[in-house]
Amino acid sequence: MKILSAAQLREADKFTIERENLQPGALMERAAQAFTNWFINNCGREKEVAIFCGPGNNGGDGLAVARLLNEYNYLVRTFLPETDSVFSEDFKLNLKRLPKSVPVIRYKNISTLEHLHLSKTRIVDALFGTGLNRPLTGLYSETIQFLNGLHTEIISIDVPSGLLADTATPQEAAVVKAAQTITFSSPKLALLLPQNQVYSQQMHSVLIGLNIGFIESLRTQYHYIDTVIVKSRWKPRPQYAHKGTFGHALLLLGSYGKMGAAILSTRACLRSGAGLISVSLPKAGYQIMQTAAPEAMVLADPDEKKLTELPEEPGKYAAIGIGPGIGLAVETKKMVGNLLEKVKVPLVLDADALNILAADKTLLAKLPPETILTPHPKEFERLTQPLQDDFERLKLLRDFCENYRCYVVLKGANTCIGTPSGNLYFNSTGNPGMATGGSGDALTGIITALRAQGYSAEDACILGVYTHGLAGDLAKNEKGETALIASDIIENLGKAFKTLEGNG
Repeated sequence: MKILSAAQLREADKFTIERENLQPGALMERAAQAFTNWFINNCGREKEVAIFCGPGNNGGDGLAVARLLNEYNYLVRTFLPETDSVFSEDFKLNLKRLPKSVPVIRYKNISTLEHLHLSKTRIVDALFGTGLNRPLTGLYSETIQFLNGLHTEIISIDVPSGLLADTATPQEAAVVKAAQTITFSSPKLALLLPQNQVYSQQMHSVLIGLNIGFIESLRTQYHYIDTVIVKSRWKPRPQYAHKGTFGHALLLLGSYGKMGAAILSTRACLRSGAGLISVSLPKAGYQIMQTAAPEAMVLADPDEKKLTELPEEPGKYAAIGIGPGIGLAVETKKMVGNLLEKVKVPLVLDADALNILAADKTLLAKLPPETILTPHPKEFERLTQPLQDDFERLKLLRDFCENYRCYVVLKGANTCIGTPSGNLYFNSTGNPGMATGGSGDALTGIITALRAQGYSAEDACILGVYTHGLAGDLAKNEKGETALIASDIIENLGKAFKTLEGNG
């Protein structure tokens, strides 16, 4: 799924209207019906609905929703701030269509709202949509601050009002804090960025029938990883395959006190389809790994507590994953440098391997093409530079991947994958329960296993983050978010992969 800009979506609206010869307001009616369908399926009737409408097309959406909900026998009131703003034609059309049974409350100051018991209603925010290009002021800003202060559920139409869709929103700007955002046609970039999570707890994308051919013709660097794109890249396992068919993965893991990271990464790799797995780790971890993961072959480093040497013939492996738990000892840093200089097989670098790169940035120039790095935001800043906002981070991510011909899996909510081509892929799976120690170690094992099986770097990243997040979602269903641990994610990888195989 493409993530389109506000301007591109306006072009798609216009093209669809002209190509299908739609009557005035017809496309808006589709959007309102899509929102209403979601609302009916997900919101009860126990509360009255208060819809706040701005002067533009987002407000027109709100008025159309008010009419539709009224037809479904919901108790609905609409609220219109009275300012000197000019009403759009679709707004005026839907205001005329609004039945008399739906009250229209016009107000010039917030005091009008203070005695209407709105804290006991369900709020629908239809003040402003993606066309907004500057922070709101005056009565609109005051309205948003008032709504946020009600501490009741707010559902935003398309985007939370006040949020800029394609650029950074100033911290001091008034923005609706929505519990749910029902966005039309395409996920909005701003809704996928960590800095904006306070403005939208959950996003749901609904289709409104925009012309598919036109959308396919639009160019964008931003993409959303959904089931369709994942299944299109998944390779069924051949009937007459054997363990050699699916590659031999090597994992370089662990140090004294951090053997748990090695076990988690190894178990995730085993559960992700690699034919053979060898694990190189300090001698102290030999018996631990043989017991915890009997399916893996264990290579003991000469040193008791840290990794100091590469295994013999490292170039024979189909893919190598390195980093979880390895520490920052001088000998380990030297081993990482030797790996980058001498080994040209597909690499996946995580955790302390990234910290070693950050401490000696000359190593970045030695990364083999299509190396995969899996940092969290702070690790990425250590590799690059401190950043002001998430939009700057996306630009730096593109530049970094292009400069070093690598792939970067920037971990977090809506994990973002950077590619050498400049395309960015945002993940749709996962939940806050996965923000726990060891979750990233598991992801390293998954992606390494996929690379060993012959998946391209891009496909391994996309399949890896989606399946990792899906396993986390399945674990959440069993354990909840608070109690979820990395082992729960690994235990659910089988179910996650089963969905890709068409049996889940």
